[in-house]
Amino acid sequence: MPKSKLRSRKPEPRPRFKSEDAERAFWAKHDVLDYFDWSRAVVATFPNLKPSTTTISIRLPEPLLAELKALANERDVPYQSLMKVFLAERIATERHAKRRIPA
Repeated sequence: MPKSKLRSRKPEPRPRFKSEDAERAFWAKHDVLDYFDWSRAVVATFPNLKPSTTTISIRLPEPLLAELKALANERDVPYQSLMKVFLAERIATERHAKRRIPA
């Protein structure tokens, strides 16, 4: 259906539900667009949204990478995820040890 027709229709009132199961069953059989008021829609903007990760490039000796991949395979996790865990643990250890040293 073209957007102009969707926007010109008055939305149907949303029913009240006695339980989550009743609501789930209702939405499984009905289209949410019939109950959505396009006249009140607002375009969302996220100007300060930044990626939570940064891509880096790191050169590792092949045997070290092979060991990392083997360990990751044993744990059934991606090797890059395991590398992040190892780095985070080591950084926490280093930071903790640094706090213990009297100045």
